[in-house]
Amino acid sequence: MRSAVVAALVSASLLVLGGLGAAPGGDPPLPARMADTGGGSQLITAVAARTGSTSGTVTWWELRDGRWRKAGSAKARFGANGLVEGSSRKQGTNTTPTGLYDLPYAFGIKAPPGGTTYKYRAVRQNSWWCQDNDSRSYNRWVEPRPADCGAAEAERLISYTTQYAYALVVGFNYAEPVRGRGAGIFLHVDGRGATAGCVSVSADAMRRILAWAEPGKGPHIAIGTVSGRTAVTRY
Repeated sequence: MRSAVVAALVSASLLVLGGLGAAPGGDPPLPARMADTGGGSQLITAVAARTGSTSGTVTWWELRDGRWRKAGSAKARFGANGLVEGSSRKQGTNTTPTGLYDLPYAFGIKAPPGGTTYKYRAVRQNSWWCQDNDSRSYNRWVEPRPADCGAAEAERLISYTTQYAYALVVGFNYAEPVRGRGAGIFLHVDGRGATAGCVSVSADAMRRILAWAEPGKGPHIAIGTVSGRTAVTRY
């Protein structure tokens, strides 16, 4: 009789965990432990061990039948000075902002990978990203660069042939930009080392992410640490 009761309890526990998308005997998957996932059925998580880390893991997830399932993962790089809470970030600090953000559109110097359904903007010779705090185009793609956006305060996108082969715009400080907080935060292809504040992965991983992401599924990106005040589960 005791064995039957124990078996029933174990079965019930597995059902509860299964509803969260957990494997039997394991913790619920990361998205099921987060405060918010953006409301869609796709999510990218970019997680570092601690705020001082310059590397970590990017994982992309899909919500199917009420369960979050891992669709892929890759090694990731973060800002040269680690990560910082997005709401208190300062421009020019080479830090990656933590938080939960939407992904407005994709872009690239190369043609979009096969299967890409995201809005994909082609980089041209006169494509720039304005980071000039005094410009009306602050934290926006400009083409051509306007007179009020100094060249020294902007990125000429085509100059970054490796990093911007493929990229997704991260919605940090984007909808209503706060001057001095930061501009031009992307998920892009790895360069030679840590980033200036973006999140980067291999070119193969970016191709897989772009082929996987579907605008209709409301994908977001959550950036954070394993624990502490900037834990990814807080966002």
